[in-house]
Formats: sequence, C-alpha cells, structure tokens
Amino acid sequence: MQNVVFERIQKEIDNNDIVLFMKGDAAFPQCGFSALVVQVLSQIGVPFKDINVLEDNDLRQGIKDFTKWPTIPQLYVKGEFVGGCDIIREMYESGELQQLFEEKGVKAA
Repeated sequence: MQNVVFERIQKEIDNNDIVLFMKGDAAFPQCGFSALVVQVLSQIGVPFKDINVLEDNDLRQGIKDFTKWPTIPQLYVKGEFVGGCDIIREMYESGELQQLFEEKGVKAA
C-alpha cells in the first residue's frame, strides 16, 4: 500500500511546480496552519496545487512517511520539500520564500 501512496505523492510533486499537501483545500482550509500557508502563497501570487489529505487516510499518513516530517501542511517547490507552516511563515517574513520561487523559476500569476 505504501508504494502506491508514495508513487501518487511523487507523481503530484513531479507534475506540479508547487504542491501543498494540506488539511482542506485552498478555498476552504480545515486548519489554521494550512490556512496560513495558503494565505502566504496567495499573497506572493504563485499558482499551486492543493491536495486535501483529509479525503484519504492513506495519503494523510503517507505524506508524513514520505518526507519523514510529522506535520501537515507540507509544501513542495519544483520537487523539493520546503517545510511546514512555521518554516514557510519564517521564510516568507525574511524574504527567503520569495527568493526560492525566483531561483526555481516560479513566476507569480
């Protein structure tokens, strides 16, 4: 089962420049941490793929196992795991997140 979930996760990461595994979706986040990351990404203006882990328990646990990171949300940029809510917030406040997007060639919409 884990291989199937890992393959699904890898496919999403490979096929989308920015992927946010979150609780809820961008239109209706189901936790404050997910909502904050959506707000940051929206503020920067980068398009992203939101994936609701609450719709699939295997995915909810699988993403944690995939990254060996215990919490959700999890943000990937151009195939690279960036971090969770606190890291994203700190990177945004320092300008590092915007710089990462620029370095990776991700353009704001």
